[in-house]
Order: sequence, then structure tokens, then C-alpha cells
Amino acid sequence: MTAPEINVASPGDRERVVGSLVAAFEKDPLLRCYFPDQATYPEYATVFFGYLFDKQVHQQTIWTIERGASVAIWQAPGAGDEELDGVLATHLPADALSRFDAFHRAMDAALPTEPFWYLSVLGTHPESMGRRWGHAVMAMGLRHAAAAGLPAVLETSNPDNVEMYRRAGWEVASTFEEPLPTWIMRQSTH
Repeated sequence: MTAPEINVASPGDRERVVGSLVAAFEKDPLLRCYFPDQATYPEYATVFFGYLFDKQVHQQTIWTIERGASVAIWQAPGAGDEELDGVLATHLPADALSRFDAFHRAMDAALPTEPFWYLSVLGTHPESMGRRWGHAVMAMGLRHAAAAGLPAVLETSNPDNVEMYRRAGWEVASTFEEPLPTWIMRQSTH
């Protein structure tokens, strides 16, 4: 089997990347906490993933296979801090923003204080599952973290993902229960 070609996402990949992530996270506990209504999930998840894409695309830390069939959105320390929250406030209802803010306050309190590379999103379109493409795009950020001599960190609210990440070399660093059970995972890259 030939290794897939991994590319850095460009602004032109936005629609495919966002569409893949909306499909990949349709049953994810965190996204369903943010957007519980099935009728509005596609619209609001598109806004949310578009926000994350726009926040990181110019940092060149979004890796994809097949221009978005599998996606890893990474954030380097100190990068991607430009303020785009107005986008969310303009396009999402107040109750979703409240849940988003509550989760991020809890997560920020649980994250390490030293610099780290952050895997904010890892997703593969359901039609491309089972090919280990997620592992391939995840590895790109891990390589950058290792080159910088920094750990990598992610969070998941999906208990099924904890073991998958453990098999990929991640360890549970901390947890929090509210607003929903979440595992902060860390991988030492050096």
C-alpha cells in the first residue's frame, strides 16, 4: 500500500476540510454538547470548524490527506492567537456560545502551563475511515513538536478515543468532569 500524500492546507481547501470535519464529528460528545439539535448541527458545526480553519490556515499547521479527507489542525505555542471570536458570536446562538465558553474555561484550567503543541482537531471523513490517515496527519504535528523540543497536547471528550490515542503514544495527563467528561492527553516528543 502506498503512503498517502500529506499536504499543508491552503485557503482553497477550506470547503473540503470543513465538510469532512462536520461529517466526522457528527456524533462526537463535545460537538453535540455545543450543538445538540440535529437540525442545526450542520450549520453551526460548519461555522465552528470554519472558525478553527481560518484561525490556523495561515500558520501552515493544518495537515490534510486528499485536500481534506483526513485533517489535523495543530496550533504551535503562541500561534493562532488572532481574534476571530466575533465570527462565532455573530453566527452562533447565545446558548451554544455559553457552552463553548464553559468548556474552554475548564480546559484552559487543565492544560499545562509550559509551552506545547496543541492538536485541536483530528478528523477523517467517514468515507475515508480505516486507512490510518488520521495517524498520518497527526504525525506531522508531532514531528514539529519534537523538532521544537516540546510536548504535544490534545483533549478529547470521546471515551472511545482515549484508548486509540494511548495506542498512538499519548498518555492521560489530567481530566475534568464539567461541563462534560474530558481527558487531557500528552505525548512527550523528545
